[in-house]
Amino acid sequence: MSEIFPMIPASPKPLWILGGILLLLLALLGLFSYIAYSSRTVQFELSRQGLRVRGSLYRRMIPTESLIVEKAKQIDLREPTSYKPMLRTNGIGLPGYASGWFRLKNGEKALLYVTDVSNVVYVPTRDGYSLLLSVAQPRNISTGGA
Repeated sequence: MSEIFPMIPASPKPLWILGGILLLLLALLGLFSYIAYSSRTVQFELSRQGLRVRGSLYRRMIPTESLIVEKAKQIDLREPTSYKPMLRTNGIGLPGYASGWFRLKNGEKALLYVTDVSNVVYVPTRDGYSLLLSVAQPRNISTGGA
């Protein structure tokens, strides 16, 4: 005949650790879901007040007086250019989506919202950085809207 000896139950510490890991994973899932959603829904609103970027972790309002619209141009990042993003300093870099702060090949600091590298608008600012935007109607940015 054999005897069974139960183990002393563990303290609740492992459950707290597992709960913390679960919360972290849920937060990461939420962040990645928002990034996936925002990669398809970012909007640029050009008005007399300036350029407002909505729907991104890197949303902002850039005043009209900061934009150097006359130097805005359409570029193709597939071609050799000094505007090609080289170093991500604080941003999201996924295949088909780049958003956030980058350094360009020419050393310039840039705020990117790029989904189509063949159709990018470059807009310099007076604030020490430039914008690279994938917009559906690039001529409206370079002409100041509508």
